[in-house]
Amino acid sequence: MAAMVAHAAVLAAPAVSSSSRSTPSSAIRCNLRCFTTAVRGQALQQQRSPARAQRAAVLARATFAADEEEQYEKEDNFQERVVQIRRVTKVVKGGKQLSFRAVVVVGDENGTVGVGCDSAGEVVQAVRKAVVDAKRNLVSVPLNKNNSFPHKVDGIFGAAKVMLRPAAEGTGVIAGGAVRVVLELAGVKNGFGKQLGTANPLNNARATLEGIKSMRTFQQVSDLRGIPVADLMGLQA
Repeated sequence: MAAMVAHAAVLAAPAVSSSSRSTPSSAIRCNLRCFTTAVRGQALQQQRSPARAQRAAVLARATFAADEEEQYEKEDNFQERVVQIRRVTKVVKGGKQLSFRAVVVVGDENGTVGVGCDSAGEVVQAVRKAVVDAKRNLVSVPLNKNNSFPHKVDGIFGAAKVMLRPAAEGTGVIAGGAVRVVLELAGVKNGFGKQLGTANPLNNARATLEGIKSMRTFQQVSDLRGIPVADLMGLQA
């Protein structure tokens, strides 16, 4: 009987020692598993943080654009005319992306005019964005007492060249295409305009603006040169 008890004790001893040795290893495995989970969580958070920042920046830009559009829409003294609407496609990885591009001219018919161009997925949204772009780039037109140009000038933008010439009272606006739209919204009642280069409406409209920006009145030139207007015009003997 005593031999049997001793043999049972010998068999039970390794089992106890092995169980006691397995306890630290299971704890180590648990700690390693927790550490790995924490590292993966930090890596995932680092990957998500740029995406969250990008989404926040896009949302901020969209909010700013909406506020700016609302601010510009409150200015109801400007008239808007759509010069061109084109369907454009952009080749992306998944295929072709369809959008619409609008060219719009805005002006108050009192010496202020602007040209805008923008694109969007819908025509109405493209026109609204083009109007906002045009109101960001307004140009003042120096008009004389006949509501005409102070002098002749040629406006050049890219491959477009526009000839602008003053006219007498009662002549009217003799021009065509985008040049006529820009001159009418600028408040020009008498003047000549001729497209000499490309037939692109956007480039012709911008060439007209370049010619308008280069115009100077007699008072501006006299102030720049530091001489009276009478001496500039040769009226004094």
